[in-house]
Amino acid sequence: MSVIIVTGAFGVLGRAVVADLAARGHGVAAIDKAAAPADHGAALALGGVDLGDEVAVTAAYAQVAETLGALGGLVNVAGGFVWEPVVEGSLDSWDRMYAINLKTAVVSTRAALTLLATGTAIVNVGAAGATRPGVGMAPYAASKAGVRALTESLAEELKARGIRVNAVLPTIIDTPANRADMPDADTAGWVRPQAAARVIAFLLSDDSGAITGAAIPLSLAG
Repeated sequence: MSVIIVTGAFGVLGRAVVADLAARGHGVAAIDKAAAPADHGAALALGGVDLGDEVAVTAAYAQVAETLGALGGLVNVAGGFVWEPVVEGSLDSWDRMYAINLKTAVVSTRAALTLLATGTAIVNVGAAGATRPGVGMAPYAASKAGVRALTESLAEELKARGIRVNAVLPTIIDTPANRADMPDADTAGWVRPQAAARVIAFLLSDDSGAITGAAIPLSLAG
C-alpha cells in the first residue's frame, strides 16, 4: 500500500484520518506543529513541524521518504478557526487564518510534489462554511475559499503529471471542542471525523481515479 502524509495529524480529524488509512494498510506519516502523542497510530510521527515554513516542511517530507519509501499521497488537514466580525475584529485574524488554513496547504503541497509520482493524489480539507458565510465567518471562510481555489487550480496544473487534487468541504465537524462551544446546537448535520476520513481515503484510492478538481460537500453524520 501507499505511503501517505497527513498534516494536522494530531487533531481530532487528523487522528481519524491517520487511523482509517493505517487500518487500510497504508504507511502513514503524521505531521503536526504540536508534539506527537504516544498513541498517534502512525508509521512515523513528526511533531514540532511548522507547516508554514517551507524549509522545515521540505526536510520533514524528505525524512518521510527516506524512512517509509516513495510518497503515494498527501492529506492537508491542518487548519484553524476564528469567529470574528469584520468591523469589530482584528486584521491579524485575517493573516492568521490565511497562514493556518491556506498557506500551510500551499507549503505542504509544494514540498510533496517533489516526491509524488504519476497516479498519486492530494486531498485538501476545505469547509462548507466558505459558501455564503454568515456574520463572523469572513476571515475563516475567505481562507477556506482559498483552499478550494487552490484545489481546482492545482488539479488543472497537475493533470499532465497524472496527480489528482480534490477537496472535502465538511460542515461543522463533530468534536468534543465544538460540542462544548455549542452545547445547544442541533448536531444532526455535523460530520463525524470517521465519516470524513472514509471519504478522504476514497479520494486517495484508485477507485476515485476519474475524479480531480472536485470539492465534495460533507454534511451528514455517519
